[in-house]
Amino acid sequence: MNNYLKMKLFNMKALQKYTLIAVLFVMAAACKKDKESIDTEKPSIAIDSDTAFPIQCSTIKRGTSFTFRSTLADNVALGSYSIDVHHNFDHHSHSTEIGECTIEAIKTPIKPFVLVKTVNIPGQPQQYNAELKIDVPADIDPGNYHFMIQVTDLAGWSTQKGISIRILE
Repeated sequence: MNNYLKMKLFNMKALQKYTLIAVLFVMAAACKKDKESIDTEKPSIAIDSDTAFPIQCSTIKRGTSFTFRSTLADNVALGSYSIDVHHNFDHHSHSTEIGECTIEAIKTPIKPFVLVKTVNIPGQPQQYNAELKIDVPADIDPGNYHFMIQVTDLAGWSTQKGISIRILE
């Protein structure tokens, strides 16, 4: 084989080799997925604004209505929140707030107020001003209660606030 043919064959092999490398590089770049960001941050519940209610040691009269208000937030997207109101006649604790409230003597419940409600947050916002009207029946036991708030983001992370309240006659 003469030198011209050897050189031409060498150039064709080199061209094929570099073309194959270029095609593989383009395919690899095209298939590269963006690294998915995983939400590892819990949502938050703000009960420190002027409009938040109830707050630690709030009193509510039975036979009336009140509006729960809180600002809920998450770094990605909120999913839902829930409210759980139950008696604290046995002085159990899961309050997350600082501050002692007036505590009545331990008593046996006869007709305690119980409320469990879950609300889906529409539109998957990062911040939501929760408002929920709550009716307190006139014939329930007055006394110490817990008002539990739980917010869950779309990733499944949740945060809870436990507030001590008192229902008056």
